[in-house]
Amino acid sequence: MSGFRKNVWPVLVVVAVIIALWYAFAVVLNSNWAYDKAKRGGYELTFTELVADTWTQKKPRLPTPDQIGEELWKSTGARIIKKWDRTEGKPFWERIAKVAGDPRNLLRHVWLTLSATMLGFVFGTGLGILLAVGIVHNKAMNNSVMPWVITSQTIPILALAPMIIVVLNSIGVSGLVPKSIISAYLSFFPVVVGMVKGLRSPDAMQLDQMRTWSGNKSQVFWKLRLPSSVPYLFTSLKIGVAASLVGAIVGELTISQNGGLGARMLQGSYVGTTILIWAALIAAATLAAVLVSIVGQTETVVKKRMGFVK
Repeated sequence: MSGFRKNVWPVLVVVAVIIALWYAFAVVLNSNWAYDKAKRGGYELTFTELVADTWTQKKPRLPTPDQIGEELWKSTGARIIKKWDRTEGKPFWERIAKVAGDPRNLLRHVWLTLSATMLGFVFGTGLGILLAVGIVHNKAMNNSVMPWVITSQTIPILALAPMIIVVLNSIGVSGLVPKSIISAYLSFFPVVVGMVKGLRSPDAMQLDQMRTWSGNKSQVFWKLRLPSSVPYLFTSLKIGVAASLVGAIVGELTISQNGGLGARMLQGSYVGTTILIWAALIAAATLAAVLVSIVGQTETVVKKRMGFVK
């Protein structure tokens, strides 16, 4: 229990400090509107009135944590309950479809972003592993493909995403696939780099030992190189899944009509409602933390089975 307290208390203190600073900056950043309103009304604000006004504005520059929490509840739990009650008397699956298809339900946007993220992550990971295997085993690929892999990441994704969307739309491909391709574009690079490093991690002595046992290239790969690359692979997968989420959101910013957290942020910027933007940001950050945690838990299980961790 004492160990648990030692781990939890520092986190709670940091969170408390961040929240306190957040509320303080909300007063500073939202004060101009409060003072302007008081000036036009012909009265002066006390400090208490200033704080109360800056923490309750409908369209603040910086919303407070409780405003964001309220928006998250209104666009998830409260929205689901309201939609469910409105469809009372209809068949169960029809009610589920109505709730899931509600464009104001934040969970729907989370699901759309998650779908594009996971599809792009799978594509990016598969491509990254295949390229890494080719680069390690083929000198021509190492000298030709690897520089292009590195160069590809110098192109700003915000400039590339609209081009991908336009080209794919011109051939009739729209919806989830374009966002997934953008997502895969960002996620494959860390996987390539991590796997190349991992597959090359066995030292000369280990490779010589395999040769003395008459091991062929296939056996060296499956028995030595691939197991040695597992720690590097999972490290790169944690980066890759976060990058994949960023790619999906960037794609949604380009094709906002299809929904998703990126579209939700864009909607908030159009109507000047920063609370919507922050709610979508918090949802995206939470989703990223969950995805990275799942990869981390999978890493622990795999390493235990392979004997890396006792």
